[in-house]
Amino acid sequence: MNRLPSKAQSAASKAHSAAKMIAAAVAASMLPALVLGAAPAAAAEKTFAYAEEGSSYVPLRAVKQLPGLSVAWDAASKTASIAEQERSATVTIGSKTARSGGESFALARAPFLDGGTAYVPVRLLIERFGVSVKQEPSSGSIVLGKGEAQLRVPVAPRGSVSLARKPVKVESRTIRAAGRSFSVQLATVSLLDPRVDLEVAAAKDKIGSTEELASIARRGGALLAVNGTFFDAYTDGAVKNPYGYLFNGGSMLYKSSGDKKTVFTYDANHLAELLPGLDFAERIGEDIDGALQAGPRLLVNGETKLDPKTEGFRDPKILTGGGARSALGLTKEHELLLLTVGGATIPQLASIMKAAGAWQAMNLDGGASSGLYYNGSYLTRPGRLLSNALLVRVR
Repeated sequence: MNRLPSKAQSAASKAHSAAKMIAAAVAASMLPALVLGAAPAAAAEKTFAYAEEGSSYVPLRAVKQLPGLSVAWDAASKTASIAEQERSATVTIGSKTARSGGESFALARAPFLDGGTAYVPVRLLIERFGVSVKQEPSSGSIVLGKGEAQLRVPVAPRGSVSLARKPVKVESRTIRAAGRSFSVQLATVSLLDPRVDLEVAAAKDKIGSTEELASIARRGGALLAVNGTFFDAYTDGAVKNPYGYLFNGGSMLYKSSGDKKTVFTYDANHLAELLPGLDFAERIGEDIDGALQAGPRLLVNGETKLDPKTEGFRDPKILTGGGARSALGLTKEHELLLLTVGGATIPQLASIMKAAGAWQAMNLDGGASSGLYYNGSYLTRPGRLLSNALLVRVR
């Protein structure tokens, strides 16, 4: 389903997608009673933890990914048995009493079902099976460790992911920021919703080509699309290459020169982050499903942080000028914010994204490239053909 700019990369994308479907099928076959009701098949592709009242809970399919741990599920009694060699614990949905070796012990929090998936308290894994847990507040995730293995999963407030809510919301808003009012177009995407899929797309599936944003979106089956990173828009040549990394479907579409510009990146669970370019380069080879490099960075952990010169920007349009802007943000609740605004400087854009609720934020290409497409129409129409775009599909 992912669209890549060469036959080789298309094959790699198909293999990557197939691997994800196989993994989902294997997970489903191992725990046939965990997924109840009519949730989309894609739900098995995303694994995330819940947080409630200071405690974290992980799905049983995450427990199974930790080495040495096995899980047996009994649908009739709604019990799960977790075992590692001679250690074991049997828990029951909704009960704070668990059993191990014929003896009962108390849990601080009871396991629960959400969307047909069983969740157990992380504290049980720490105390009974020696699992380590590290918090990563900047990305809103936890890292579960067992021996040499680590499992990194996003954490969302309990109840924040629901099939009863729309996964994408768009609105025209007036935002008061930096001492004035700005009219903005804003799209909010629930990244952990199993119906959502992201794609970093190249124009005409070929690096160096350009295309209408609406055309890129329609060809990719996207409900929502925003312009991506900078490119050679002003060259007289036919080839108009992007500036910076582009990844899609686990494959590199375009390699950066190794600069310091900010990278938006996400994994198969849609755990998204904004990273400095050099930090991202060190992560290549890890679980990267998609990435797009642009910048400059606007917000870090909810606070304005601007240093465009250090990121390598020299153009006055970025350093001092105002104009049409596009920005990408992430909230603490793992929502993706896509925003367009006219007549804003970069510092003003940072204030706008903070007011919009972003925890992390970065600038995208702007000026005539700034564009936002939704459900067959433009919310913001770009003034030129584009090199690349970020697409949001909803199943």
